[in-house]
Amino acid sequence: MQVAELRYADRFVRELPGDPRDDNRTREVLRACYSRVAPTQVPRPELLALIPEVAALIDLDPRETPELVEVLAGNRVVPGMAPYAACYGGHQFGTWAGQLGDGRAITLGEVVAAGRGDLRACDLAGDPTGERTWELQLKGAGPTPYSRRADGRAVLRSSLRELVCSEAMYHLGVPTTRALSLVATGEPVQRDMLYDGHPAYEPGAVVCRVAPSFLRFGSYEIHSSRGDHDTLRRLVRFTLERFYPAYLDGDRLDVAGWFAEVAQRTAWLVSEWLRVGFVHGVMNTDNMSILGLTIDYGPYGWIEPFDPDWTPNITDASGKRYRFGNQPAVARWNLAQLAGALAPLVDDLAPLRRTIEQFAGELASLHRHTSLRKLGLSGRRELWTDDDDLLAVLGAQLVEIETDMTAWFRALARAPLGDPGAALAALRGAYYAPDALTAVQDAAIRRWLARYAERIAIEGITDAERRARMDAINPRYVPRNYLVQQVIEATEAGDRAALPELLDVLRRPYDDQPGRERFAALRPDWARHRPGCSMLSCSS
Repeated sequence: MQVAELRYADRFVRELPGDPRDDNRTREVLRACYSRVAPTQVPRPELLALIPEVAALIDLDPRETPELVEVLAGNRVVPGMAPYAACYGGHQFGTWAGQLGDGRAITLGEVVAAGRGDLRACDLAGDPTGERTWELQLKGAGPTPYSRRADGRAVLRSSLRELVCSEAMYHLGVPTTRALSLVATGEPVQRDMLYDGHPAYEPGAVVCRVAPSFLRFGSYEIHSSRGDHDTLRRLVRFTLERFYPAYLDGDRLDVAGWFAEVAQRTAWLVSEWLRVGFVHGVMNTDNMSILGLTIDYGPYGWIEPFDPDWTPNITDASGKRYRFGNQPAVARWNLAQLAGALAPLVDDLAPLRRTIEQFAGELASLHRHTSLRKLGLSGRRELWTDDDDLLAVLGAQLVEIETDMTAWFRALARAPLGDPGAALAALRGAYYAPDALTAVQDAAIRRWLARYAERIAIEGITDAERRARMDAINPRYVPRNYLVQQVIEATEAGDRAALPELLDVLRRPYDDQPGRERFAALRPDWARHRPGCSMLSCSS
């Protein structure tokens, strides 16, 4: 179907209280879940990418038409759409920030689709008829009442990064929002990328992202913080009706049961981030999905040298609150804030507290099991009780010896464990300075490989079975920071082939793709400290 022929619903704006004003002037919005606001037109929209798999989800004909480009740029709203910006608050870097809201995101409408396409990580919007509802949201489409003195626009680099990473995460099997399109606006946007007092004009862009819902922890926090328990209750009821009906019985809301499932989804999400080496970069409560999806791709990054203390966010460079290894602890802290926001709706706080107390252990168990699977092991404790030490020693080695996480696990799958020397040689390509390995480090790696070979023998699997297991969970290709930066620069220079090629590679992240080895290459030295490759900002 063409974009004007899609079936649109407006349940969010019909069933929840809204802002009585419909202008985009910045203001505090009270007792409302959203503000009606229209996108702001751009001068010269150019469609840079349209993801056919996402188009299939919403029954959209993926062929480019002038009308489609106008809609995806924010220049046109077709009948049936009900554009709005959501109201929410949040804790930013551990401090309550008050009202935040969609400052540069505008939901065009909710599309009711027949449910075609491969849903996987986004299969959360179904109903008994087999139909599904998807929110279409433009990011960078102009100011809203929540823009907080900003222009509501987005630059090409951040928009392209969101499109690439959200689609990569989907194909990696990580719960995520999707991206339908990327449109260049033909309009420059001024940003101070490094917050160092040197603003510059960059090409503007609009990305259209798609999800069952963009509700986040902060959507509930804002109303609770204001003592607006009526709006809070209405929003929780709406959420349960749409996405968690098992916790709704007439007028009774099983808030504790629902919160426990949100915690489970969050634990799984973070364990998957750790599995593939993803660092969100800004895990504020307003960036945590109530559906357990990865949302709001800002200053994210991918672990190249394995370093639990690395954060890609330049704003977090000193405190490193959102570093790779701290994501489980931050997730627990954020859930505690959500529990506090939901507390006015429950009579007994004990179940909420119990969920929070159990979260760290549940996530640690998930991460342990996933880590063993990355080694080709089943993780059954009765096979070998020394697995925790095996993982601890490996983690210490990966930190001590600058090691590319993605490349190392793929190399280990191909290492001949019966020959320690040959196995070590197979791993050398995953080290950033293999010739600098000391005799002590060499000996330590050999000892670990011997223990690992013993463990594999206990598992009772062949080399072929081990490799198949490991290749199914350890990606060959991820959107490495420097690769994405190269595509950004090529696209800004007018190259229209670089982005489609990268997207195509990332559609099959677990497959070896002959001729595309460069997309799996270790980070080059020139990218070690280069902006966009090592550190990023929220300025987008």
